[in-house]
Amino acid sequence: MNLIGEHTDHQLGLVLPVAIGLRTAVSVRPRDDGRVRLRSGGASVGFAIGGERPTGAWTDHVAGVVWALRAAGHEIGGFDAQVRSTIPSGAGLASSAALGVAVTLALRDTFGFPLADLDVARVAHRSESEFVGARVGLMDHLVASLGEEGVALAIDTRDLGIDRIPLPPGIELGAVHSGIRHANAAGAYNALRRDLEDASARLGVGVLREVDDERALSALPEPLRARARHVVRENARVRAAVAALRAGDAAALGPILREGHASLRDDLGVSTPELDTLVELAWADPDVVAARLTGAGFGGSIVLVAAAGRAAAAGDRIAREYGRRTSRQGRVVLPRPADGARA
Repeated sequence: MNLIGEHTDHQLGLVLPVAIGLRTAVSVRPRDDGRVRLRSGGASVGFAIGGERPTGAWTDHVAGVVWALRAAGHEIGGFDAQVRSTIPSGAGLASSAALGVAVTLALRDTFGFPLADLDVARVAHRSESEFVGARVGLMDHLVASLGEEGVALAIDTRDLGIDRIPLPPGIELGAVHSGIRHANAAGAYNALRRDLEDASARLGVGVLREVDDERALSALPEPLRARARHVVRENARVRAAVAALRAGDAAALGPILREGHASLRDDLGVSTPELDTLVELAWADPDVVAARLTGAGFGGSIVLVAAAGRAAAAGDRIAREYGRRTSRQGRVVLPRPADGARA
């Protein structure tokens, strides 16, 4: 789950994600007929090694990993795979990246090829961005492969420098799902990335990370100017959030995440009325220090920073009031429900 630094990774900017207590598990057993058989819940589908083709189904995230590994020169035989996950799909909590990383790790261990954890993230990212067709950045795959629960990763996606920052003991993270599923492969995400690339080209830079002076953005027409402004200011917000975490100053996260949500809503245009309602309710809760939408937007979840031990109660209150105000059923997905129900 990302604390701050949204839509900056594909502009080689700064991000601040953290691994959370949700899991995707993939178990693999080799088979000798050159075919892949996938099982998840009651569903069972398959394809032939070498015959990977996008279909628009969740299985593309498995076929894409096979395709990316084979393209990198790794030998992959047939296999049976069982997939289990407690990560809700479309919640903005990196479920697709977790699946891609888990499949890559399982195949690495099963077929015994050398692949560092950083390269695991790169394989899963190539699968999602080139095979599946969602032109996402590398952040989700990096934290799924390299993260540890309770430790934020301050990542510079330009040079892949990573600084591990433990979360202060006085806070706890929560997430509430809006009930609106988002899909990274959908047109809105890719269209937004094209706009940011257009802005970079008009400014004569490779990526918006290279813009040091916000005044340069005045040369852009709207909405490119507003969208580029988000990226430039979001990088500054990541730096500020990192400084707050290092100082153990949870209260300082409040204005940073508040400004981040406003920018995602007003400059980037990726929020929704439902997400705005959830954030408004979170800010009104006495146990919440900070909140904003998390993930790419267009639906999904909000992240909330609460006093330690209070995230679940705050999330419950927020979800109940959200249900009263909207026609949607909000759901607390973090902290994980005590019954451990599969998402």
